[in-house]
Amino acid sequence: MAATLQNANPTIFLAKQERTVLPQEEDDDVVDKIDEREVFDLIRSINDPEHPLTLEQLNVVEQSLVEVDDDKGYVKVLFTPTIPHCSMATLIGLAIRVQLLRSLPDRFKVDVNVTPGSHASEEAVNKQLGDKERVAAALENTHLLEVVNQCLAVR
Repeated sequence: MAATLQNANPTIFLAKQERTVLPQEEDDDVVDKIDEREVFDLIRSINDPEHPLTLEQLNVVEQSLVEVDDDKGYVKVLFTPTIPHCSMATLIGLAIRVQLLRSLPDRFKVDVNVTPGSHASEEAVNKQLGDKERVAAALENTHLLEVVNQCLAVR
């Protein structure tokens, strides 16, 4: 029996164009600060666990919901599940968190939360994603780590 999708017919949004890399950004002698667009570029192509689409195409992540303070080493990402009862919200947040932890320098503290008012279990999802022990335990689960890695795989 095939699994039923919670959101069988999601709205698909047009992805933004790739950012033009400026000459000064290619200069290895210049230290450029990590900004919102750079963080968004790291998470925009994460695959949705239910659909053959990216989080950007589903409007789950948006550049306007990324906050970066390079000087303080802080990144905050809000994400918006496609439906208020999305059972994949914690998995999506975990994939975003893992992608950022793997990609950003260790000096960054990363917070990933559901956009306020967008999920029925917002508080519980945010609590799970903010708990370092729960995140570490989740990533020790080989099946869950495999699913996260599938979300992060480039298609």
